Amino acid sequence: MQSSTPPPSFPESGLVRLAAILAPKGPVPVSRSTWWAKVKSGEFPQPVKLGPRITCWQAEDIRQLIRRNIET
Repeated sequence: MQSSTPPPSFPESGLVRLAAILAPKGPVPVSRSTWWAKVKSGEFPQPVKLGPRITCWQAEDIRQLIRRNIET
């Protein structure tokens, strides 16, 4: 019998990649195209570029986005 382990929780702080933000691994249930459209419009947090092919977001900003969407 396999033991079922819960998925890791979203970090409290630090930088997170898009794969950790979007469902099914992450807490935000939108597609990649919707995510980028809302980043461009300013509705979602702006990314932090670590390199030409590495984009991250502050975990605190994502948690704030989730709280704001739950309240509305």
